[in-house]
Order: sequence, then C-alpha cells, then structure tokens
Amino acid sequence: SAKDMKHRLGFLLQKSDSCDYSSSQSKKEKISSSQRVSQEEVRKWADSLENLIHHERGLAAFRAFLKSEYSEENIEFWVSCEDYKKTKSPAKLSPKAKKIYDEFISVQATKEVNLDSCTREKTSHNMLEPTLSCFDEAQRKIFTLMEKDSYRRFLKSPYYLDLVSPPGAGCGPENCKRSHTHSLDCNSNIISQCA
Repeated sequence: SAKDMKHRLGFLLQKSDSCDYSSSQSKKEKISSSQRVSQEEVRKWADSLENLIHHERGLAAFRAFLKSEYSEENIEFWVSCEDYKKTKSPAKLSPKAKKIYDEFISVQATKEVNLDSCTREKTSHNMLEPTLSCFDEAQRKIFTLMEKDSYRRFLKSPYYLDLVSPPGAGCGPENCKRSHTHSLDCNSNIISQCA
C-alpha cells in the first residue's frame, strides 16, 4: 500500500542520515558520532586553539587534520603532557615521564616534536627528577607552534569549514563547491572516524 511504501522510504531516509558508516563501529562510537556539535560551539573553535582542543569533537577534528598533514605528533605530545599532569601517584611520574620523553623528545624519538635545542636540553635535565611540570616549557612551545602554524591552516580547511557551514547552509559559490567535495553530514564522518 502507499502508506507502507511511505513508511519504508521514511525509514530508509532516516537510516541513511544516521552516521552509521561502518557496521564494525562499536555501539559507543555510533552514539558519539551521531551527537551534534552546535554551530555556536564550532564557531568558538575559531576564537582560540584552546577552545578547539579542550572540546572533545574539536580535538578529534584537529587531530584528523594534523594526521592529513603528517604532523599529528604535536597534538599527541600536547595530549600526553595534559594526561601526565593529572598523574596522582608519585611512583608513576618517572615511568610516565620517561615514556613521553622517549616517544617525543629524545634524539631517537619515534614521534619527535620540533623543539629548539635549549628547550630540549632543559627538558632532558628535568628528566633527572621528574615533576608534574617537567614538560611545561616543551608543551608551551609545541602549543605555540601549532597555534601559529597548523591551527591557522585548520581554520581554512574542509575539516573546519564544513562543520562551521554545513552543506546546504547559505549556498554561496564557495560553500556549494566545498559541500560537494567534502560533505560532512552529522558533524562529519571525518570526526567519527578519528574520535
């Protein structure tokens, strides 16, 4: 009947809009990928890098962007430092600090971040007796580097632009072109893949 057909079409349309891009996604990922970020919140990300990386979805979008530029070690280092500063047990400080140092700062680091020799030397010296603040200067330098460089490019990239003006919103020539090349429905499958 026509009523059944209408119901089925409605169901299919809903299903195609649901952000379930992969049946292998866990239930938790499906739930979080369908949660929307308000336009107001997305616009705040353009105010400062702090606003962006202190928002779970903003951090995921920025991380995805950095991955596309092969420079995700910067945000990974920053996040590791934030996590390190929350360490409650003094016994865990030294092993955690060594892990961060070996991964991001040492000469043989697998994800070496771009630090000047003075900051690198000071951080190496801090490793002799690790404290909660032993990475502060290095973290600040990497934050400044991201703020002046990759953050500005992020704000001009489809990773941000398609979220701040989703497809169909004010279809000026540049919006139409962008929405056809990077349709990011449900606040972007890019974020849901990287969250």
